[in-house]
Amino acid sequence: MHSTDRPRRLRRDGVRSLVSEIDLRANDLIAPVFVDATTDERVPIESMPGHERVPVDEAVARVEEVLETGVEAIILFGIPESKDAEGSRAWAEDGVVQRATRAIAAETDATVITDVCLCEYTDHGHCGLLEPGAREEPTMTVDNDATLDLLARTAVSQAEAGADMVAPSSMTDGMVGAIRTALDDAGFEDVAIMSYAAKYESAFYGPFRDAADGAPAFGDRRHYQMDPANGREALREVRLDVEQGADVLMVKPGLPYLDVVNTVRREFDRPVAAYNVSGEYAMLHAAAEKGWLDLDAVARESLLSLKRAGADMIVTYFAEDIAPDC
Repeated sequence: MHSTDRPRRLRRDGVRSLVSEIDLRANDLIAPVFVDATTDERVPIESMPGHERVPVDEAVARVEEVLETGVEAIILFGIPESKDAEGSRAWAEDGVVQRATRAIAAETDATVITDVCLCEYTDHGHCGLLEPGAREEPTMTVDNDATLDLLARTAVSQAEAGADMVAPSSMTDGMVGAIRTALDDAGFEDVAIMSYAAKYESAFYGPFRDAADGAPAFGDRRHYQMDPANGREALREVRLDVEQGADVLMVKPGLPYLDVVNTVRREFDRPVAAYNVSGEYAMLHAAAEKGWLDLDAVARESLLSLKRAGADMIVTYFAEDIAPDC
């Protein structure tokens, strides 16, 4: 029997692009930028080819490089000049992210998103204040409620410096509500919150921890980041952040959690972000260096998969490579 249904008709050049279901644009992408208060020169990040830590004095130049590719938004991560048990450099007026944000906001048109967490600033590398005895007993880690005020102080300090959006990433229960209240009380009602609403305790973060000098000094983060086995739990986590005022909902990592990205997209009427994390970036680079994969092709396909799953925006280390061809 002759079939009239031939999908291949729509795959011909000239027609194929007309029926493409999704589009990857430069302004869908957010480029991570690492600013380092401990160096006066750019330092390559060996586990993330093509990326580097830049001194504060070069933060503007680094962001201008990003903007030249067509990417309009950056997310700032800081490496402070010193660390302590509280992570007090996270909210210092002269902190590394605050200084960089003021300069970038004053001298560029970039949309500045700032990471709100304490792991890069604490001498123990965990994402908040430790419970008593946690150093001796690693099954005890972060004091959730005592950490909320410090996250709120950090977010307000970043807003004062000129951040357009703050991105709490610690998976602290109640963090969005605490930050929203603090921002509003300080007169920053228009500063948006992009919450890492479903952040998993993933093995794909290794290169980032090298880049941001944020690995735990002991134990791990399984008591506050999500179990990779759990999908339904993500809905509970995300719903809590929506109720507390999150403006954008982040899923991290991206590629191993496409199902979660898609579920969040279907269940919640908020913009969805996906973080195409350092391990995803590094493994594609490693395979390409072996000659096993075409780096540009697999990078683009990876980002398309995140858009297809439902992400409105993607934080990715491929941003500058992909954007010019979008």
